[in-house]
Amino acid sequence: MLDRLAERPRSRAELAAQLKRRHVPDAIAERMLDRFEEVGLVDDEEFAQLWVRSRQQTRGLAGRALALELRRKGVDDEIVRDTIDAIDPESEEEAARALVRKKLRSLRNVDEQVKVRRLVGALGRKGYGPGLAFRIVREEVGADADADAFTAGDWDD
Repeated sequence: MLDRLAERPRSRAELAAQLKRRHVPDAIAERMLDRFEEVGLVDDEEFAQLWVRSRQQTRGLAGRALALELRRKGVDDEIVRDTIDAIDPESEEEAARALVRKKLRSLRNVDEQVKVRRLVGALGRKGYGPGLAFRIVREEVGADADADAFTAGDWDD
């Protein structure tokens, strides 16, 4: 278990599954996990916070996707709710904008409807709701079009 924890933080359920795969009797596994919790080596709340912070920064995931991942890791629903509720809506929106801006660069020569569909789909796959996704995509596609017009040199007027 220490080797697994040295790689990255893990939830109690992940470690329990690892012990089960190694055929450790349930009673012994439970005592080991309880002891690891007592000394602070296993803490699902801390794990959830670290996981959310990391996945937001590296993957740009929204709260819905993060909640699903945490549940798959075996984190208790109450801890998942508390952790997801602590996400700042402004930082989540900014992460969505950053993702759209990044993807817009590769969609310069694509029709606007196709661009919007692809960007909204990308945000949807990251767990963003349709209302937020459409709003951000419309705003960013509009800002991108304004920037293109400015750089195209329409200054002769």
